[in-house]
Amino acid sequence: MRTPLKRTAAAATAALILLPLAGCGGDAAAGDGSTVTVTVGYQSKTINTVTAGTLLRSLGYFERELNALGDGTTYKVAWQDYATGAPITAQMTAGKIDIGSMGDFPLLINAARGRQLDRPTRLVSVTGYNLSGGLNTIVTAPDSKLDSLADLRGKKVSTSVGSAADGTLVRALRRAGIDPEKGIRKLNQQPAVGASALSAGSADALSQFVAWPGLLAHQGKAKALYDGAALKLPTFHGVTAREDFARRRPAVLEAFLKAQSKATDYLHGHPVTAAEKVAKATGLPAEVVYLYNGAHGIATFGPALKPPLVAALKKDVSVLRSAKLVGDVDVDAFVDDRYVKKALGSAAYADALAAGPSPAAGEVWPKGATTTRTFASAGALLRHVARHRDAVRAAYVSDATTGTPWFADKAVWVADGDDLRPFVTAATARAYVTGHPGARTLTYAEALERAS
Repeated sequence: MRTPLKRTAAAATAALILLPLAGCGGDAAAGDGSTVTVTVGYQSKTINTVTAGTLLRSLGYFERELNALGDGTTYKVAWQDYATGAPITAQMTAGKIDIGSMGDFPLLINAARGRQLDRPTRLVSVTGYNLSGGLNTIVTAPDSKLDSLADLRGKKVSTSVGSAADGTLVRALRRAGIDPEKGIRKLNQQPAVGASALSAGSADALSQFVAWPGLLAHQGKAKALYDGAALKLPTFHGVTAREDFARRRPAVLEAFLKAQSKATDYLHGHPVTAAEKVAKATGLPAEVVYLYNGAHGIATFGPALKPPLVAALKKDVSVLRSAKLVGDVDVDAFVDDRYVKKALGSAAYADALAAGPSPAAGEVWPKGATTTRTFASAGALLRHVARHRDAVRAAYVSDATTGTPWFADKAVWVADGDDLRPFVTAATARAYVTGHPGARTLTYAEALERAS
């Protein structure tokens, strides 16, 4: 008898293979010689893809770059929004999407399916990334008695099989000594379905990617059980293009990558305004968008295909192979930085390769403000919040161990002498207390009182 993981993996594989075959015969870039439609697949609510999707679309930069080509062609852009990367891959391998954005694990499936169906794709740029893995989080219900990964043994855990969040779950369970196939009851669900299952009590935990964990925590519907940054393995989202499209219309792809770079610059220069734009387009709370995409957010944005990200992608192959979602994937053949190098120019691309995350810092977003205030220490942030409680829209702090930003009022607080230290999860806070005699956990209200 096959295990639940094998059944879900087989179902996911079958769905990805059959969908493209059912939709074959189209070419998204086909036109009458004077008008060409370019089809872009994106995930509006997967908000660390916004520079290639939601934010880029709202700014209109791609359309402007296409209009500036001056090649006598009229270009139209068709934006297609999806909840996950799998349907984007299905449409790309059917020749119906030209450019798509998705997470690292779906990117590998994209590469495998493209090669399998003789519709090869290429990874051409990066959108948002976290060098430690903090974009993925395992959460439980607010009143759950589950307190650590060990408590997941035998429990029902919702995730999207083949996603980066599923990869985090598999790796975290293995480190905890739990067989990810037999040690839990895995539920293969779309993020929104999993969130509902967690709220209804039909799932004991949920492992998902940005922005679902932060959203559920912000809404008071979940608490963090495991911070993906504890794995210390990079995770990212990127842009993939059909090889035949890139070869036939390189100027169009370069225009997209120029537009993505400009959207990235806009995000860096106007992080609060960008968060508001994405919130308006997606219906997500702006406070949640800023948690991930803010000036000191969980995600770092940059188009460069950095060596640590490519190296992490190679390590991801074995996780997907063990779930029978892919065979071998030639990552080196899949990664193609020629187009983004040309789009940015050699000097700018070198700068993008060298750029890294902003230093960790606490932030307070005052009500009605278009900028945030930055604080060097969690204690200083708490003192400010304690004095301006009614004027604070949101406050963000960085986990004292992993560095992952989180909502200050959802963090687990520890007092260590005069220091106040925040943690994303109770397990990480407990580990710190165990190693520091005299340290103790506090509620957020107690931490505010102590700081004031």
